[in-house]
Amino acid sequence: MCGIAGFYNTKGEDVLYGEDILSAMSDTLHHRGPDDSGYYISGPAALGFKRLSIVDLRHGQQPMFSKDETVAMICNGEIYNYKELQKELIAKGHTFKTNCDVEVVLHGYIQYGIDFFKRLNGQFAFVIYDKVRNLCVLGRDHFGICPMFYTTVDNHLVFASEIKAILKFPSLKKEVNVKGLDQILSFPGLVSPVSMFKNIHSLKPGHILTVKNTGTELLEYWDLDYPDEGQDYGNRPESYYVEKLEELLLRSVKYRLNADVDIGFYLSGGLDSSLIAALIRKTEPSKNFPSFSISFPERENAGINESYYQRKVASLVGSEHNEVEFLSDEIHRRLKHAVYHSECPLKETYNTCSLALSELVNKQGIKVILSGEGADEFFGGYVGYRFDVQRGNNSNEEDIDLLLENQSRQMLWGDAHFFYEKKYREFSETKKALYSDDVNFSFDSIDSTRSLGLNKSRIVNKNVFHKRSYIDLKVRLSDHLISDHCDRVAYANSVEGRYPFLDIDLINFVTQIPPHIQLKDLVEKYILKQVASKYLPPEIINRQKFAFVAPGSTHLLKQNIDWVNDLLSPQRIKRQGYFNPDTVEFLRKKYSQEGFQLNVPYENDLLITVITFNIWLDTFGMPSFS
Repeated sequence: MCGIAGFYNTKGEDVLYGEDILSAMSDTLHHRGPDDSGYYISGPAALGFKRLSIVDLRHGQQPMFSKDETVAMICNGEIYNYKELQKELIAKGHTFKTNCDVEVVLHGYIQYGIDFFKRLNGQFAFVIYDKVRNLCVLGRDHFGICPMFYTTVDNHLVFASEIKAILKFPSLKKEVNVKGLDQILSFPGLVSPVSMFKNIHSLKPGHILTVKNTGTELLEYWDLDYPDEGQDYGNRPESYYVEKLEELLLRSVKYRLNADVDIGFYLSGGLDSSLIAALIRKTEPSKNFPSFSISFPERENAGINESYYQRKVASLVGSEHNEVEFLSDEIHRRLKHAVYHSECPLKETYNTCSLALSELVNKQGIKVILSGEGADEFFGGYVGYRFDVQRGNNSNEEDIDLLLENQSRQMLWGDAHFFYEKKYREFSETKKALYSDDVNFSFDSIDSTRSLGLNKSRIVNKNVFHKRSYIDLKVRLSDHLISDHCDRVAYANSVEGRYPFLDIDLINFVTQIPPHIQLKDLVEKYILKQVASKYLPPEIINRQKFAFVAPGSTHLLKQNIDWVNDLLSPQRIKRQGYFNPDTVEFLRKKYSQEGFQLNVPYENDLLITVITFNIWLDTFGMPSFS
């Protein structure tokens, strides 16, 4: 994959800026594509490209063009079913100039138009400029693995893989989107189309944006579609679902092992990454792929150290194992770097660990890494799935607090009795205490629980397992885990992440697995464990789920770091105007107490969000609240 940037005159007239601006934008993405650059300016379109060469190393330069050069394309991504699509397009008369997988996007658009994008199996973000139709098309993959941001400045649509490139565009006014901050405090992270920068939008996963001089149109080409509650799934035995799931997982892994460079994989020691490791071994038994893990050797971090299980699986699959010993002092040394690449405040510090991990991958000469993200959200890997069944509908209609909470849930999820992570009505009081008086003056307009933008019609009359899975995809996986904690920290060190559990054919099948099989006997990831039982020992399969965490703000406070203390000083907090200095000081004293410990992940580390928000303000030169 790569980094893309550019701009398009929405009036259809010639762009007002030249290659100096395009180059400046693209250069901020050098970490995403250090191997090659490409630029194209014609009429209303300016396209910039930074390449990380992975498939067809000698060719595949971008932008790519149609035979008559009336269509130009830049694409950040991998198309895993490109060979099948390429064969079909060749039969229809298309001639391919390269063996690069993303060239099928160009030819598919020429042959079928935007309907073709529904048939792509991959991770991608692309821009197509069609001279004949005077049309610009932006697209993002089904799960939002590849980022795509855009805004409009001086009648120009400005777009890029990362916001830092957009900030190089002339006349752009940098403003804080306080609603983005509220999303980060309220939910796992940002939810598209919201970003931390006012008027800069994240293209929603599974969407296409078309732009021409007559206007713009946002089109959805895919969304998670679960059966209605009570649907008859037929009389297929459990074995059918286990065997089909194994077949699709093996195919997904095989797809993601296609590259002309060396490939490795992450190994956490948990079920998901261990199963991917075993399936890699099954798919390519004659090859030795390196594995990469992070360990916490300090005695005080023994409770989060998984090195025993990581080494056990590495030995089982015969990988050449590489391990980063992460010391707590690394957190403050890497935290600013993590915020720069995430382009948003953080709720925890483990991005610093992930940066160290991708740095090791890069040093070992590996460009592609396979990882186990996505399994929890589609196979019931969080405790909430089990709690939903155990909880049932035990609402007390005589409790006024619960009635108010139910109203909040109805507004968010379309279901007054669905509990997701926290009591949002109650948590709004925590947010108000944290925000400054000036921010609270407009609290209703920034309160993200009032307008999350979730399509609630997609989860009406759905089984509660499917309801939680849909919400997990939208508010946890796409923009938080995959974007902030995977794409950004991997590409910070020029490494491409691939995610076998996020295969569109696999997930479309998973939607048809009956919920009672997914969570049989209240066993989380039951069906995935049945597949894993063919490859992994019970010691790995039956481990209690272990969240990947790292020491947070309490650890930073104990180190008495000058710049951290400055970020939390009452004078600075008051001057910036976003938070209440008295509340921040109260939290600082509370978190500094001997023996204090947050109950992660059930309690939010509010101070780490304050610290990283202030880092973000400094890093990107953002204004104080006004």
